[in-house]
Amino acid sequence: MPLKLVPVLGILELDEGLTPDSLLRVPREGSLLHPETFNLPIITEMVEGATAQMVIRGGSSLEGACEAAARRLVERGAHVISADCGFFIRHQRSVSAAVRVPVVMSSLLLVPTLLRQLSPAKKLAVITADSIHCTGDLLGIEDPADRARVVIGGMERGVYTRNALARPYVRTDIDQIEHEIEDCVAQLRAEHPEIEALLFECTGFACVTNAMRRKTGFPIYDVTDLCRMTLGTIVIPNQY
Repeated sequence: MPLKLVPVLGILELDEGLTPDSLLRVPREGSLLHPETFNLPIITEMVEGATAQMVIRGGSSLEGACEAAARRLVERGAHVISADCGFFIRHQRSVSAAVRVPVVMSSLLLVPTLLRQLSPAKKLAVITADSIHCTGDLLGIEDPADRARVVIGGMERGVYTRNALARPYVRTDIDQIEHEIEDCVAQLRAEHPEIEALLFECTGFACVTNAMRRKTGFPIYDVTDLCRMTLGTIVIPNQY
């Protein structure tokens, strides 16, 4: 019988100041790191110096560390590379050039595609941990008309982002995450009734995506959707 091989997802992790055996690292159901999210092997490599604050604010100083961590993942068997923070999209190009496997560093890569799924009269809402640093250059769109159809809502003043920026990282209750996202979405909908779909930038929101789909009735996309699609394209030859 041939040995059936499955793709391996490699994830660049933040440097959160945690010890490897910390209980805070236990992944939540539906999250990028949960073993049942993809039903495929997941391996991780921490990006040295990549604190949440550093990654969110940006800067080229992490580029080499991201490339090195991605190479280590490929050496360990990763077939697809992603990252545990949507703001790693700033290093999408350099990591893609550093490895010879598909690289999907952030759900923000989906923005141009999702806009084309919607009627030209409708808008896409991006829900982010920090709207101050989720700037237009991260969205991958140049047409001013398309840019006007993307609205950004942030939770930078909330408990979730404050905890995520703490070192060591502080785990936020799921009910609190849902509450903050609900408030953010409600405010955006009041200001922009044309919204017809949501995109979660923050990987930490994936654990409540299904709950928020039920509550809002909107199609909602997150990084796990992008990873699932990419993993589904990988074909590994059978080995005997």
